[in-house]
Amino acid sequence: MDFALSPALLELQQRTRSFIADKIIPFETDPRCTPHGPTEDLRRELVELGRAAGLLSSHVSVAMGGLGLDHRAKAIVFEEAGYSPLGPVALNIHAPDEGNMHLLEEVATPAQQERWLRPLAAGHIRSCFCMTEPSPGAGADPSMLATTAVRDGDDYVINGVKWFITGAEGAAFAIIMAKLEDGSATMFLADMDQPGIVLERLMDSLDSCFAGGHGVVRFENLRVPAADILGAAGEGFRYAQVRLSPARLTHCMRWLGQARRAHDVAVRYAAQRQAFGKSLGQHEGVGFQLADNEMDLHVTRLSIWHCAWVLDQGHLGKHESSVAKVISSEAIWRVVDRSVQVLGGQGVTHETIVARIFADARAFRIYDGPSEVHRWSIAKDIMRPFRTTTEKAH
Repeated sequence: MDFALSPALLELQQRTRSFIADKIIPFETDPRCTPHGPTEDLRRELVELGRAAGLLSSHVSVAMGGLGLDHRAKAIVFEEAGYSPLGPVALNIHAPDEGNMHLLEEVATPAQQERWLRPLAAGHIRSCFCMTEPSPGAGADPSMLATTAVRDGDDYVINGVKWFITGAEGAAFAIIMAKLEDGSATMFLADMDQPGIVLERLMDSLDSCFAGGHGVVRFENLRVPAADILGAAGEGFRYAQVRLSPARLTHCMRWLGQARRAHDVAVRYAAQRQAFGKSLGQHEGVGFQLADNEMDLHVTRLSIWHCAWVLDQGHLGKHESSVAKVISSEAIWRVVDRSVQVLGGQGVTHETIVARIFADARAFRIYDGPSEVHRWSIAKDIMRPFRTTTEKAH
Protein backbone atom coordinates (compact mmCIF):
# COMPACT_ATOMS: atom_id res chain seq x y z
CA MET A 1 0.00 0.00 0.00
CA ASP A 2 1.08 3.54 -0.76
CA PHE A 3 -0.07 5.90 1.98
CA ALA A 4 0.75 9.02 -0.01
CA LEU A 5 -2.22 10.94 -1.41
CA SER A 6 -2.00 12.04 -5.02
CA PRO A 7 -2.21 15.76 -5.79
CA ALA A 8 -5.70 15.21 -7.22
CA LEU A 9 -6.86 13.43 -4.06
CA LEU A 10 -5.31 16.07 -1.83
CA GLU A 11 -7.19 18.73 -3.78
CA LEU A 12 -10.45 16.78 -3.44
CA GLN A 13 -9.85 16.32 0.29
CA GLN A 14 -9.27 20.04 0.82
CA ARG A 15 -12.22 21.01 -1.37
CA THR A 16 -14.52 18.72 0.60
CA ARG A 17 -13.14 19.94 3.93
CA SER A 18 -13.71 23.59 2.96
CA PHE A 19 -17.19 22.83 1.65
CA ILE A 20 -18.22 21.17 4.92
CA ALA A 21 -16.76 24.00 7.03
CA ASP A 22 -18.11 26.89 4.98
CA LYS A 23 -21.43 25.62 3.66
CA ILE A 24 -22.70 22.77 5.84
CA ILE A 25 -21.68 23.30 9.46
CA PRO A 26 -23.75 26.53 9.66
CA PHE A 27 -26.88 24.39 9.09
CA GLU A 28 -26.26 22.29 12.22
CA THR A 29 -28.39 24.66 14.30
CA ASP A 30 -31.16 24.84 11.71
CA PRO A 31 -34.55 24.04 13.31
CA ARG A 32 -35.19 21.63 10.43
CA CYS A 33 -32.73 19.23 12.10
CA THR A 34 -35.21 16.99 13.94
CA PRO A 35 -34.89 13.97 16.26
CA HIS A 36 -35.59 11.85 13.17
CA GLY A 37 -33.00 13.50 10.95
CA PRO A 38 -33.08 16.52 8.65
CA THR A 39 -36.44 17.30 7.07
CA GLU A 40 -36.90 16.66 3.38
CA ASP A 41 -36.86 20.40 2.72
CA LEU A 42 -33.49 20.74 4.44
CA ARG A 43 -32.14 17.62 2.73
CA ARG A 44 -32.96 19.00 -0.69
CA GLU A 45 -31.33 22.34 0.14
CA LEU A 46 -28.17 20.58 1.31
CA VAL A 47 -28.08 18.33 -1.76
CA GLU A 48 -28.27 21.36 -4.05
CA LEU A 49 -25.24 22.80 -2.28
CA GLY A 50 -23.40 19.53 -2.81
CA ARG A 51 -24.40 19.52 -6.45
CA ALA A 52 -23.19 23.08 -6.97
CA ALA A 53 -19.84 22.14 -5.39
CA GLY A 54 -19.44 19.20 -7.77
CA LEU A 55 -19.24 16.72 -4.88
CA LEU A 56 -22.51 14.81 -5.21
CA SER A 57 -22.64 10.98 -5.12
CA SER A 58 -18.88 10.56 -5.32
CA HIS A 59 -19.11 6.75 -4.99
CA VAL A 60 -21.38 6.32 -8.03
CA SER A 61 -19.99 5.80 -11.52
CA VAL A 62 -19.58 8.76 -13.84
CA ALA A 63 -22.11 7.16 -16.19
CA MET A 64 -24.71 7.32 -13.44
CA GLY A 65 -23.90 10.90 -12.47
CA GLY A 66 -21.28 10.43 -9.74
CA LEU A 67 -17.53 10.95 -9.47
CA GLY A 68 -16.64 7.26 -9.81
CA LEU A 69 -14.24 7.19 -6.84
CA ASP A 70 -12.59 3.95 -5.77
CA HIS A 71 -12.78 2.80 -2.16
CA ARG A 72 -9.50 4.42 -1.12
CA ALA A 73 -10.60 7.80 -2.48
CA LYS A 74 -13.99 7.37 -0.83
CA ALA A 75 -12.22 6.90 2.50
CA ILE A 76 -10.80 10.41 2.14
CA VAL A 77 -13.99 12.14 0.98
CA PHE A 78 -16.37 10.29 3.31
CA GLU A 79 -14.27 11.10 6.37
CA GLU A 80 -14.34 14.78 5.45
CA ALA A 81 -18.10 14.61 4.86
CA GLY A 82 -18.61 12.97 8.25
CA TYR A 83 -17.04 15.93 10.02
CA SER A 84 -20.58 17.29 10.14
CA PRO A 85 -23.63 15.07 10.80
CA LEU A 86 -25.19 16.80 7.80
CA GLY A 87 -22.19 16.32 5.50
CA PRO A 88 -23.09 12.85 4.18
CA VAL A 89 -26.62 14.09 3.46
CA ALA A 90 -25.31 17.07 1.50
CA LEU A 91 -22.98 14.88 -0.56
CA ASN A 92 -25.67 12.20 -1.06
CA ILE A 93 -23.45 9.54 0.50
CA HIS A 94 -25.50 8.83 3.62
CA ALA A 95 -26.91 5.49 4.72
CA PRO A 96 -28.87 3.64 3.51
CA ASP A 97 -28.88 5.36 0.11
CA GLU A 98 -25.13 5.05 -0.40
CA GLY A 99 -25.19 1.26 0.08
CA ASN A 100 -28.33 0.91 -2.01
CA MET A 101 -26.72 2.83 -4.88
CA HIS A 102 -23.73 0.50 -4.78
CA LEU A 103 -25.98 -2.57 -4.82
CA LEU A 104 -28.16 -1.28 -7.66
CA GLU A 105 -25.11 -0.45 -9.74
CA GLU A 106 -23.73 -3.97 -9.21
CA VAL A 107 -26.91 -6.04 -9.53
CA ALA A 108 -29.86 -4.14 -11.08
CA THR A 109 -30.90 -4.43 -14.71
CA PRO A 110 -30.43 -1.39 -16.96
CA ALA A 111 -34.18 -0.70 -16.77
CA GLN A 112 -34.12 -0.87 -12.98
CA GLN A 113 -31.11 1.43 -12.86
CA GLU A 114 -32.86 4.04 -14.96
CA ARG A 115 -36.03 3.82 -12.90
CA TRP A 116 -34.51 3.83 -9.41
CA LEU A 117 -30.73 4.32 -9.39
CA ARG A 118 -30.38 7.39 -11.59
CA PRO A 119 -32.81 9.62 -9.62
CA LEU A 120 -31.32 8.29 -6.37
CA ALA A 121 -27.77 9.13 -7.49
CA ALA A 122 -28.97 12.59 -8.52
CA GLY A 123 -30.30 13.20 -5.00
CA HIS A 124 -33.86 13.68 -6.23
CA ILE A 125 -35.22 10.81 -4.10
CA ARG A 126 -34.31 8.66 -1.09
CA SER A 127 -34.58 4.92 -0.48
CA CYS A 128 -34.60 2.36 2.31
CA PHE A 129 -33.37 -1.20 2.79
CA CYS A 130 -35.88 -3.52 4.47
CA MET A 131 -34.06 -6.41 6.10
CA THR A 132 -34.27 -6.34 9.93
CA GLU A 133 -37.38 -7.79 11.57
CA PRO A 134 -38.82 -7.94 15.09
CA SER A 135 -38.47 -11.23 16.98
CA PRO A 136 -38.71 -14.02 15.95
CA GLY A 137 -37.58 -12.66 12.59
CA ALA A 138 -34.18 -11.75 11.17
CA GLY A 139 -31.83 -9.52 13.14
CA ALA A 140 -28.17 -10.30 13.65
CA ASP A 141 -29.03 -13.77 12.30
CA PRO A 142 -30.35 -13.22 8.75
CA SER A 143 -31.30 -16.89 8.40
CA MET A 144 -34.32 -16.18 10.64
CA LEU A 145 -35.91 -14.17 7.82
CA ALA A 146 -39.70 -14.30 8.31
CA THR A 147 -41.09 -11.99 5.59
CA THR A 148 -42.57 -14.12 2.81
CA ALA A 149 -42.94 -13.69 -0.96
CA VAL A 150 -45.40 -16.07 -2.63
CA ARG A 151 -45.64 -16.35 -6.43
CA ASP A 152 -49.03 -15.44 -7.88
CA GLY A 153 -49.00 -15.36 -11.67
CA ASP A 154 -46.58 -12.69 -12.84
CA ASP A 155 -46.35 -11.17 -9.36
CA TYR A 156 -45.04 -12.00 -5.90
CA VAL A 157 -47.21 -11.25 -2.87
CA ILE A 158 -45.14 -10.05 0.09
CA ASN A 159 -46.21 -10.15 3.74
CA GLY A 160 -44.21 -9.34 6.86
CA VAL A 161 -42.99 -6.67 9.26
CA LYS A 162 -39.61 -4.89 9.24
CA TRP A 163 -38.21 -2.51 11.82
CA PHE A 164 -35.20 -0.26 12.36
CA ILE A 165 -35.67 0.62 8.68
CA THR A 166 -33.48 3.68 8.23
CA GLY A 167 -34.90 6.39 6.00
CA ALA A 168 -38.31 4.75 5.73
CA GLU A 169 -40.28 7.98 6.15
CA GLY A 170 -40.14 9.83 2.86
CA ALA A 171 -38.35 7.10 0.93
CA ALA A 172 -39.41 6.78 -2.69
CA PHE A 173 -38.64 3.07 -2.92
CA ALA A 174 -37.48 0.11 -0.87
CA ILE A 175 -35.24 -2.88 -1.37
CA ILE A 176 -37.11 -5.67 0.43
CA MET A 177 -35.58 -8.95 1.57
CA ALA A 178 -38.12 -11.78 1.69
CA LYS A 179 -38.04 -15.56 1.53
CA LEU A 180 -39.65 -17.58 -1.25
CA GLU A 181 -41.71 -20.72 -0.73
CA ASP A 182 -38.55 -22.83 -0.97
CA GLY A 183 -37.01 -20.81 1.88
CA SER A 184 -34.44 -18.99 -0.27
CA ALA A 185 -33.95 -15.24 0.25
CA THR A 186 -34.72 -12.79 -2.56
CA MET A 187 -34.51 -9.01 -2.94
CA PHE A 188 -37.41 -7.05 -4.41
CA LEU A 189 -37.70 -3.43 -5.54
CA ALA A 190 -40.92 -1.62 -4.69
CA ASP A 191 -42.15 1.96 -4.71
CA MET A 192 -43.14 3.01 -1.20
CA ASP A 193 -46.33 4.88 -2.15
CA GLN A 194 -48.34 1.85 -3.23
CA PRO A 195 -51.04 -0.12 -1.41
CA GLY A 196 -49.64 -2.87 0.73
CA ILE A 197 -46.87 -0.82 2.37
CA VAL A 198 -47.66 0.73 5.74
CA LEU A 199 -45.24 2.86 7.73
CA GLU A 200 -46.56 2.05 11.20
CA ARG A 201 -44.39 4.45 13.18
CA LEU A 202 -40.99 6.05 13.61
CA MET A 203 -38.87 4.62 16.42
CA ASP A 204 -37.33 7.03 18.92
CA SER A 205 -33.58 6.45 18.85
CA LEU A 206 -30.41 7.98 20.24
CA ASP A 207 -29.13 9.06 16.84
CA SER A 208 -30.61 11.89 14.79
CA CYS A 209 -28.36 12.05 11.73
CA PHE A 210 -30.31 9.83 9.30
CA ALA A 211 -32.86 11.47 7.01
CA GLY A 212 -36.20 9.73 7.45
CA GLY A 213 -35.36 8.30 10.88
CA HIS A 214 -35.86 4.60 11.67
CA GLY A 215 -39.26 3.15 10.92
CA VAL A 216 -41.45 0.10 11.44
CA VAL A 217 -42.79 -1.00 8.04
CA ARG A 218 -45.54 -3.56 7.46
CA PHE A 219 -46.17 -5.33 4.16
CA GLU A 220 -49.77 -6.46 3.67
CA ASN A 221 -50.28 -8.47 0.48
CA LEU A 222 -47.88 -6.18 -1.38
CA ARG A 223 -47.81 -7.18 -5.04
CA VAL A 224 -44.44 -6.88 -6.75
CA PRO A 225 -43.99 -7.87 -10.41
CA ALA A 226 -41.44 -10.61 -11.03
CA ALA A 227 -39.62 -8.09 -13.24
CA ASP A 228 -38.86 -6.08 -10.10
CA ILE A 229 -36.79 -8.80 -8.46
CA LEU A 230 -33.35 -7.34 -7.82
CA GLY A 231 -30.85 -9.71 -9.41
CA ALA A 232 -31.74 -13.40 -9.43
CA ALA A 233 -34.37 -15.10 -7.29
CA GLY A 234 -32.90 -16.96 -4.34
CA GLU A 235 -29.66 -14.96 -4.29
CA GLY A 236 -30.67 -12.39 -1.68
CA PHE A 237 -28.11 -13.32 0.95
CA ARG A 238 -25.30 -13.30 -1.59
CA TYR A 239 -26.30 -9.83 -2.78
CA ALA A 240 -26.49 -8.69 0.84
CA GLN A 241 -22.76 -9.42 1.11
CA VAL A 242 -22.14 -7.40 -2.08
CA ARG A 243 -23.84 -4.50 -0.34
CA LEU A 244 -22.69 -4.98 3.23
CA SER A 245 -18.90 -5.08 2.97
CA PRO A 246 -18.58 -1.68 1.23
CA ALA A 247 -21.51 -0.16 3.15
CA ARG A 248 -20.08 -1.38 6.45
CA LEU A 249 -16.77 0.30 5.59
CA THR A 250 -18.33 3.59 4.50
CA HIS A 251 -20.07 3.75 7.90
CA CYS A 252 -16.57 3.59 9.41
CA MET A 253 -15.37 6.38 7.13
CA ARG A 254 -18.21 8.74 7.97
CA TRP A 255 -18.09 8.12 11.71
CA LEU A 256 -14.34 8.65 11.70
CA GLY A 257 -15.07 12.19 10.53
CA GLN A 258 -17.52 12.69 13.40
CA ALA A 259 -14.99 11.38 15.94
CA ARG A 260 -12.33 13.70 14.55
CA ARG A 261 -14.76 16.60 14.96
CA ALA A 262 -15.42 15.69 18.60
CA HIS A 263 -11.68 15.43 19.24
CA ASP A 264 -11.00 18.80 17.61
CA VAL A 265 -13.64 20.46 19.79
CA ALA A 266 -12.12 18.87 22.89
CA VAL A 267 -8.60 19.94 21.92
CA ARG A 268 -9.65 23.56 21.43
CA TYR A 269 -11.41 23.56 24.78
CA ALA A 270 -8.43 21.95 26.55
CA ALA A 271 -6.13 24.61 25.11
CA GLN A 272 -8.33 27.52 26.20
CA ARG A 273 -9.84 26.42 29.53
CA GLN A 274 -7.68 27.19 32.56
CA ALA A 275 -7.65 25.21 35.81
CA PHE A 276 -5.14 25.02 38.65
CA GLY A 277 -2.82 27.56 37.05
CA LYS A 278 -2.56 26.15 33.52
CA SER A 279 -4.62 24.99 30.57
CA LEU A 280 -6.50 21.71 30.87
CA GLY A 281 -4.39 20.17 28.11
CA GLN A 282 -1.25 20.66 30.18
CA HIS A 283 -2.61 18.42 32.92
CA GLU A 284 -1.66 14.79 32.30
CA GLY A 285 -5.15 13.55 33.15
CA VAL A 286 -6.52 15.49 30.18
CA GLY A 287 -3.47 15.44 27.91
CA PHE A 288 -3.26 11.64 28.06
CA GLN A 289 -6.92 11.37 26.99
CA LEU A 290 -6.19 13.56 23.98
CA ALA A 291 -3.15 11.43 23.17
CA ASP A 292 -5.27 8.28 23.37
CA ASN A 293 -7.77 9.93 21.03
CA GLU A 294 -5.03 10.65 18.52
CA MET A 295 -3.91 7.02 18.56
CA ASP A 296 -7.44 5.65 18.22
CA LEU A 297 -8.13 7.94 15.27
CA HIS A 298 -4.88 6.84 13.62
CA VAL A 299 -5.53 3.10 14.04
CA THR A 300 -9.11 3.52 12.82
CA ARG A 301 -7.95 5.32 9.69
CA LEU A 302 -5.34 2.66 8.96
CA SER A 303 -7.87 -0.18 9.30
CA ILE A 304 -10.28 1.65 6.99
CA TRP A 305 -7.62 2.35 4.39
CA HIS A 306 -6.44 -1.26 4.45
CA CYS A 307 -9.95 -2.63 3.93
CA ALA A 308 -10.52 -0.07 1.17
CA TRP A 309 -7.34 -1.29 -0.50
CA VAL A 310 -8.56 -4.91 -0.29
CA LEU A 311 -11.87 -3.96 -1.89
CA ASP A 312 -10.05 -2.04 -4.62
CA GLN A 313 -8.16 -5.24 -5.46
CA GLY A 314 -11.51 -6.80 -6.34
CA HIS A 315 -11.89 -8.94 -3.21
CA LEU A 316 -15.14 -9.24 -1.25
CA GLY A 317 -13.39 -8.08 1.92
CA LYS A 318 -15.83 -9.77 4.29
CA HIS A 319 -13.18 -10.57 6.93
CA GLU A 320 -11.37 -7.27 6.54
CA SER A 321 -14.59 -5.26 6.77
CA SER A 322 -15.56 -7.08 9.96
CA VAL A 323 -12.16 -6.29 11.45
CA ALA A 324 -12.44 -2.64 10.39
CA LYS A 325 -16.01 -2.38 11.71
CA VAL A 326 -15.11 -3.59 15.21
CA ILE A 327 -11.90 -1.56 15.43
CA SER A 328 -13.60 1.57 14.11
CA SER A 329 -16.84 1.44 16.07
CA GLU A 330 -15.12 0.80 19.39
CA ALA A 331 -12.22 3.22 18.86
CA ILE A 332 -14.58 5.96 17.65
CA TRP A 333 -16.76 5.46 20.72
CA ARG A 334 -13.72 5.83 22.98
CA VAL A 335 -12.69 9.04 21.19
CA VAL A 336 -16.12 10.63 21.51
CA ASP A 337 -16.54 9.50 25.12
CA ARG A 338 -13.14 10.96 26.09
CA SER A 339 -14.04 14.18 24.30
CA VAL A 340 -17.18 14.49 26.42
CA GLN A 341 -15.07 13.96 29.53
CA VAL A 342 -12.54 16.62 28.52
CA LEU A 343 -15.33 19.12 27.91
CA GLY A 344 -16.79 18.48 31.35
CA GLY A 345 -20.19 20.09 31.82
CA GLN A 346 -20.21 21.40 28.26
CA GLY A 347 -19.81 17.85 27.00
CA VAL A 348 -23.22 16.80 28.25
CA THR A 349 -25.06 19.84 26.89
CA HIS A 350 -25.73 20.96 23.34
CA GLU A 351 -23.45 23.96 23.77
CA THR A 352 -21.15 22.06 21.39
CA ILE A 353 -21.77 19.41 18.71
CA VAL A 354 -20.12 16.71 20.84
CA ALA A 355 -23.22 15.59 22.77
CA ARG A 356 -25.03 15.07 19.47
CA ILE A 357 -22.10 13.07 18.08
CA PHE A 358 -22.02 11.06 21.32
CA ALA A 359 -25.65 10.02 20.83
CA ASP A 360 -25.09 9.21 17.15
CA ALA A 361 -21.90 7.22 17.71
CA ARG A 362 -23.23 4.81 20.34
CA ALA A 363 -25.42 3.11 17.77
CA PHE A 364 -22.45 2.37 15.51
CA ARG A 365 -21.43 -0.62 17.65
CA ILE A 366 -24.80 -2.16 16.71
CA TYR A 367 -25.55 -0.98 13.16
CA ASP A 368 -24.39 -3.21 10.29
CA GLY A 369 -23.75 -6.03 12.72
CA PRO A 370 -22.96 -5.72 16.43
CA SER A 371 -19.36 -6.14 17.53
CA GLU A 372 -20.17 -9.54 19.05
CA VAL A 373 -21.34 -10.97 15.71
CA HIS A 374 -18.30 -9.63 13.88
CA ARG A 375 -15.98 -11.07 16.54
CA TRP A 376 -17.72 -14.42 16.13
CA SER A 377 -17.23 -14.24 12.35
CA ILE A 378 -13.55 -13.29 12.77
CA ALA A 379 -13.05 -16.15 15.24
CA LYS A 380 -14.55 -18.64 12.78
CA ASP A 381 -12.11 -17.40 10.12
CA ILE A 382 -9.24 -17.89 12.58
CA MET A 383 -10.29 -21.46 13.39
CA ARG A 384 -11.27 -22.52 9.87
CA PRO A 385 -7.87 -24.10 9.00
CA PHE A 386 -8.11 -26.28 12.11
CA ARG A 387 -11.73 -27.34 11.71
CA THR A 388 -11.11 -30.49 9.64
CA THR A 389 -8.31 -31.62 11.93
CA THR A 390 -10.46 -31.08 15.01
CA GLU A 391 -13.44 -32.87 13.48
CA LYS A 392 -11.27 -35.86 12.53
CA ALA A 393 -9.87 -36.01 16.07
CA HIS A 394 -13.39 -36.42 17.40
